[in-house]
Amino acid sequence: MAAMPPVPLFPETNKLILSHSPHLLSSSNFRYNFSVKCSFENHRNSTIEHFSNMNRDSVHSNNSSFSSSLVSASSSASQLNSKNSKKVVLFYSAETKSLAYNIASESDAIELRSISWGKFPDGFPNIFIPNAQGIRGQHVAFLASFSSPAVIFEQIPVIYALPKLFVASFTLVLPFFPTGTSERMEDEGDIATAFTLARLLSNIPISRGGPTSLVTFDIHALQERFYFGDNILPCFESGIPLLKRRLQDLPDSDNISVAFPDDGAWKRFHKQLQHFPTVVCAKVREGDKRIVRIKEGDPKGRHIVIVDDLVQSGGTLIECQKVLAAHGAAKISAYVTHGIFPNKSWERFGHDNGGNPESAFTYFWITDSCPLTVKEVMHRAPFEVLSLASSISASLQI
Repeated sequence: MAAMPPVPLFPETNKLILSHSPHLLSSSNFRYNFSVKCSFENHRNSTIEHFSNMNRDSVHSNNSSFSSSLVSASSSASQLNSKNSKKVVLFYSAETKSLAYNIASESDAIELRSISWGKFPDGFPNIFIPNAQGIRGQHVAFLASFSSPAVIFEQIPVIYALPKLFVASFTLVLPFFPTGTSERMEDEGDIATAFTLARLLSNIPISRGGPTSLVTFDIHALQERFYFGDNILPCFESGIPLLKRRLQDLPDSDNISVAFPDDGAWKRFHKQLQHFPTVVCAKVREGDKRIVRIKEGDPKGRHIVIVDDLVQSGGTLIECQKVLAAHGAAKISAYVTHGIFPNKSWERFGHDNGGNPESAFTYFWITDSCPLTVKEVMHRAPFEVLSLASSISASLQI
């Protein structure tokens, strides 16, 4: 067999190969390197040993450089993710201005734009979107608050107009779906207004990017998701993660139990709160009255947090509070995603500084899904507001 010609070794090239391509030393590449070694046995001691010593130093040096490169790459990736975040233009109603600013503070990718909300002398809306051509080709969202029929009618024209301004996509953020409690018929002639509002939103015009996305939180009845048509994409979020984070910060976080005022609340939330001990209440009929009883669980000595999706007059929560206190609860607090409180019914809820769980609450947590309520109860114990801003900001990046 004819002798193979000498193969020159290039230390600088080999340093790069060894430090960044170790796979070249395995499989068929390894067999070729081994044959070269055997063919040049006379040069093995001088050449290969010199090559090995040089590369031990170079690999150590390159490992250090590679670590620095990883840190630099990680920093660059973080900056790239920030740059690649979906830029969203966020419009807002008059009631949701404060929440809109909180949402924008969560991300540099969200740009706030205002709308001129006026009225004609006859009381009908006089609305103007400044620089409407400036949002062409952009992702657009509108933060709504349907706190009354009047403001619903005021905002619907804007919600229908924005997708038609040649925007890339349109998202409606409606933290509280207000007609959710009117979702079924119990007698012929009853009107399920939850279905009516869902149909109204399902007919929002399609934007250039396709159907409108709807972001809403803790809708009252799970079956209401099926009320929406094919021209809207509902995204059902929850405020429960905010509650869980708040409970972790309490000094008695290891003594928390969760109570549900009825089976409906249990069905809606128990899977998200399954790692907490649970108490389930239920309404039972005694004669002509319906009273609250404990169906399962033991509240004795525990800090009980009553969880539901919304509160109006608060009667059910107060009845649940009384029965839990009668069974030995040490503290009683409450959480609802939507604090509606018509006619200032929030005034019924006093603050327990300790020792009075039967008549007052240690904490009462709500979110800022109902802006008018937030203005009334802010800084009034036992109320604390858990903001949906970070959750909404994240949803706008979907």
